[in-house]
Amino acid sequence: MSTERPEQHTTDIDTAGDRSARRAVTLFPVLVLAAGATGLLLPGSFAGWGESVPYLLGVVMFCMGVTMTPQDFRGVARRPWAVALGLGAHYVIMPGLGWLIAHLLQLPPQLAAGVILVGCAPSGTASNVVTYLARGDVALSVSVATVSTLVAPLVTPPLTLLLAGEYLPVDAGSMVVDILKTVLLPVLAGLAVRLLASRCVQRALPVLPWLSAVTIGVIVTVVVAGSADAIKSAALLVFVAVVLHNGLGLALGYGAGRLTRMGEPASRAMAFEVGMQNSGLAASLATAHFSPLAALPAAVFSVWHNISGALAAAWLSRRRH
Repeated sequence: MSTERPEQHTTDIDTAGDRSARRAVTLFPVLVLAAGATGLLLPGSFAGWGESVPYLLGVVMFCMGVTMTPQDFRGVARRPWAVALGLGAHYVIMPGLGWLIAHLLQLPPQLAAGVILVGCAPSGTASNVVTYLARGDVALSVSVATVSTLVAPLVTPPLTLLLAGEYLPVDAGSMVVDILKTVLLPVLAGLAVRLLASRCVQRALPVLPWLSAVTIGVIVTVVVAGSADAIKSAALLVFVAVVLHNGLGLALGYGAGRLTRMGEPASRAMAFEVGMQNSGLAASLATAHFSPLAALPAAVFSVWHNISGALAAAWLSRRRH
């Protein structure tokens, strides 16, 4: 899910856009559950919608770009080592866990490739707001999420080829082009709009989290509708895989922060930057390169990681640093 980033991360955290983002994150799981139920109960109503998924994802990523600021990039320059650690942990832990879980649960090839693809995706942008709710290091969270998204065209395809190639053929070159079109270009376009029309953007900021949430909901509806029959037989297995993937990612991300002595706030940020994924991108790529069934883990992850993230944030916020 793409949500409004906490603007001026330490001074203006209570702006209307941020309050809207927190509400969107809180209600997002309910919205996605409703969207999934709609796709499951009325699959015929969304026949042929699969081709719209990349364009819908482009809308989400454009919204992410609009919420970026030069401060996000200055944060990378200030603490390159911390961002590098977060980036490395993200792209090592989650892809590795996806591959391991696929083997341990002996998932069918389509589902195995889908779980691995979720692990190879960049950070989920809702992680920024969840980090704030957990009293974590929001500036680090934003920096890691930004860089992981920008490098996704170079990292996600080869990782998917390496880890999922044993299950299904992977056209890494075509995947690079798709990520460039559906992720990088919309993000850069959104950033350009933010820089060129900042006053108009400021007025629109409270609306952006809801536009992103609704768009992700439509993506989930389309993905679920495309594999409605398979869901009935595979739902439990996929749910177990997703819960393990997300839960271990949160725990190992936090552990990586503590192990490298980054401090409690940064460790909390690491937990969410590692454990929360851009499941919309994973669903789009799975639909385009594998099958609607392979997109099922991403659809389930989209719901679950927001629920688990909110619960983890509530628990961490009550603990002292």
